[in-house]
Amino acid sequence: MSTDNLTPWSVLRDGVRLIARFVRVHPAAFTIAVLGAAVYAGAILGSSVVMGWVTDVVIIPVLDEGASYEGLLVTAGALILGVATVKAVGIVVRRTAAGWLTFKTRQDVRNELLSHQLALKMSWFSRQNIGDLLAVADSDVDRGTDVLSPLPYGTGVSLLLVGAIAMIFAIDPWLGLGALVGLVIVIAIDIRGSWITYVMWEEVQKSRGRVSAAAHESFDGALTVKALGRETYVSRHFRVVSDGLRDRLIQINSTWTNYQVVIRALPQALIIILVAAGAARVAIGDLTAGNVITVAYLLALLAFPIQLVGFVLWDIAGSRAGWQRVQAVFDADEYMEYGEQFASEAPGPAPVSGGSVGFAYDEEPILQDLHLDLEAGTTVAVVGATASGKSTLALLLARLWDPGTGDIALDGRDLRSFASSELPKEVSYVSQDAFLFDDTVRGNITLGAEFSEDEIAHAVRFAGAKSFVSDLPNGLDTQLGERGTTLSGGQRQRIALARALIRKPRLLILDDATSAVDPSVEAEILRSLKGAALPSTVVVVAYRPATIRLADEVVFVDQKKVMGHGRHEELLNSSPGYVRLVQAYEEDALRLSQEAS
Repeated sequence: MSTDNLTPWSVLRDGVRLIARFVRVHPAAFTIAVLGAAVYAGAILGSSVVMGWVTDVVIIPVLDEGASYEGLLVTAGALILGVATVKAVGIVVRRTAAGWLTFKTRQDVRNELLSHQLALKMSWFSRQNIGDLLAVADSDVDRGTDVLSPLPYGTGVSLLLVGAIAMIFAIDPWLGLGALVGLVIVIAIDIRGSWITYVMWEEVQKSRGRVSAAAHESFDGALTVKALGRETYVSRHFRVVSDGLRDRLIQINSTWTNYQVVIRALPQALIIILVAAGAARVAIGDLTAGNVITVAYLLALLAFPIQLVGFVLWDIAGSRAGWQRVQAVFDADEYMEYGEQFASEAPGPAPVSGGSVGFAYDEEPILQDLHLDLEAGTTVAVVGATASGKSTLALLLARLWDPGTGDIALDGRDLRSFASSELPKEVSYVSQDAFLFDDTVRGNITLGAEFSEDEIAHAVRFAGAKSFVSDLPNGLDTQLGERGTTLSGGQRQRIALARALIRKPRLLILDDATSAVDPSVEAEILRSLKGAALPSTVVVVAYRPATIRLADEVVFVDQKKVMGHGRHEELLNSSPGYVRLVQAYEEDALRLSQEAS
């Protein structure tokens, strides 16, 4: 909704709709919490009646008339204790149920949020700021559901307010009318304050996203920051966004405090006015002193509940602002579309074909009219200049992206025809930037799937990771830390390769997945893979001449399409562009070798 169209009632209306969304999921918890609040409200009303009775029957007769209080004190004490007990029970029930409702709702929203995001295309993720998404899952979800904490109490208090006003009307219509007018004025002020702070809360939640993004970026880039000695610069940038959040929170708190001064003073002023009016009516005989005490006691007890209604109204504004950012993620509808094809249970490598494949990032074509035909069981090196589309082709083969035009098929089946989670049973993709979880080596290889010790051992050996894994303190059970920071880049890549190999894919895609290991180690790994009789067609995005020579075939990508496909020696004789690229690779390899020696 545009802020130009905001009114106090639109904020209140949308807040009520948000509350209804949460309550519909867990109606029992909300009902129990409201019943607890209702019991508490009833106890308060009961306590006012008890106080009025004690005043008229016990205190005034004893003080004014010298009447005996024998037997009355026990009755009065029992009534007061009974009301206090009921009130305590109501508080415990309300707080327990309301707490469960709030925390369970937050858990549900976060689980739903993660599931929703994982169902979206990679193109959506490429446009998002990770720190901002973290803020949505954390502070925005908390802020969006904050209204649930005081809501049951506020609902119960509403019953208390209605009951109290009704009791005051029953005692004296004029006092009742005065109490009702005062209550309406206080609530109207709260609604206006809630409306005014809504836009402020929007800016606060955006600022929290910026702070989270800046923190995430500085932590993620700590190595670069320290290497360049830019700690002060990064700290200054973080301080700027952090100060922005601080200033906006101060602005909201200042506004809230100014309103609270008025809201807290009004009930006290109302009590004074109504007690004075009640005293005048006692003097003319229309009311008793006990009646006035009951009214004053009710109004005194209502001072905090009236404020609590205000808290709910103010929280509605904050929750609506926080939920807007959560809802923006839920509104993303760039879903991966799946078919009904199940993974093949037949072992063995799969042929790959692509026809008229086209792909663009932000309308900038990367691949156009690309045709591909890979025989089953071959090892294919994908070669091309920087930004020629090699990695894009690898992503398309793994269906991490979908082509804008054309189609890619595995064993004659369009990749888009596979049901959800079925294609990864036949295709494994390993990127240059190997991501490891904060888990053991074993956990990073299996990712929760069931594999035997022999299968894990074979995968580790074929990935060239056996020697360094056995040297780790606890071998396969060594904890690696977040992103595998305890390992070198080459070691992380080999763990990621083992993770792919253990799944025995029919198509294995390596997007420069061994770039961080020594050339000799890389060649040994590739020779091991070729000699292991893997059930895979292997596609390698390659830069090193030795890797290219080890491949059965080479796919040369240039000018946004496949410009050559065949054996390395064949392309050297038929493709001048390929010759120039290989010569450049060899010169670069020679230079690096000379520098190393």
